[in-house]
Amino acid sequence: MGMANICLNRENGRNSSFSAPVNGHEKAEPITPDELPQPVAPQRRRVGFIGFDGVRTLDLAGPLDAFTASRSLAAGHGHIAPYQLVVVGLRQRNFVSESGIAFRAQETTDNVKDLDTIIIPGGSGLQQNDTLAGLAAWLATHAGQARRVAAVCGGIYPLAQSGVLDGRTVTTHWRFAHDVAKRFPAVQVKTHSTFVKDGPFYTCGGGAAAIEMALSLIQEDQGPDVAISLAREMVVRLRPPGEDEAQVDLSIYQSSPSDKIAELPSWIVGHLDHDLSVEALAQRACVCPRHLRRLFRTAFKKSPAEFVEQLRLGEAGRRLQTSRHSIDSIASAVGYASADVFRRAFERRLGLTPREFRRRAFSAEPMAAAAR
Repeated sequence: MGMANICLNRENGRNSSFSAPVNGHEKAEPITPDELPQPVAPQRRRVGFIGFDGVRTLDLAGPLDAFTASRSLAAGHGHIAPYQLVVVGLRQRNFVSESGIAFRAQETTDNVKDLDTIIIPGGSGLQQNDTLAGLAAWLATHAGQARRVAAVCGGIYPLAQSGVLDGRTVTTHWRFAHDVAKRFPAVQVKTHSTFVKDGPFYTCGGGAAAIEMALSLIQEDQGPDVAISLAREMVVRLRPPGEDEAQVDLSIYQSSPSDKIAELPSWIVGHLDHDLSVEALAQRACVCPRHLRRLFRTAFKKSPAEFVEQLRLGEAGRRLQTSRHSIDSIASAVGYASADVFRRAFERRLGLTPREFRRRAFSAEPMAAAAR
């Protein structure tokens, strides 16, 4: 139609299109509706969850449920779901988890289409050489084609065996950490983190850590508001990658009932704004301050002051991520006499000021238009 302009005209109550002449040289020609520009639907990210015989159900279902919840959240607000979730069977569609649950995958590793994110669960099935070798070989070819790759718990084994983690820092379940470090010396194993991000690779322990890691992936895509809503919905914490010393797993500090400091950790957590000096804690435990220090060194490998600071900064980090309270009010709420003392302690331990920590937590990629 040369340089013809596209115009719309109202004819007999219907829209019709035609080409208007330019400088009188172009003959008008009708244009069908199919020739008009059509709106382009937003592209959904394909997230692939690898399945195999002997997969650990929680490692597969936990992250899958987190991404499913993000789709439900978008649908509840009338938005297009941002993800297409695909279970990918290793060489076959049907597989059975180590707990006996039968699954049927939508695609297999032999015919799967391009994936934005690959999530590899663990499970006893990876102790089978053919399963481990087959998945490692597939990852060696396909991991580099995905934007992100995440391994849950024992899923670290095929990913490390593929060679793509050489020179990277990872984490896994404490039960596997030593063995992974021994079998794959080119991989740096961080033993005290919930989950770790190194470039496009995410790794985590088992259980709730897999859900927390999935929420971090979702936060990258859709922003902190969505991730915080999902964390509340799933009753888990929204943690940054690599978090370790700022948080304490109190369960590992549970001692026998006869231990004089058995109840102190949980009591401290509930009273962070109280006087938690060595003298005050010793009085509560009915021991002298000197003996309390010895007990803490034996049980927790740190002094009472270090232990209290760890818990206070951990709670402060959580509040900085999940609330809009001022830094001064957070400092007071977790027991610091002044905001300046809090800022120095926070920066000394985490390497960031509280303001920088909060800005990073809320500076993830803005929420995608489809999820707004």
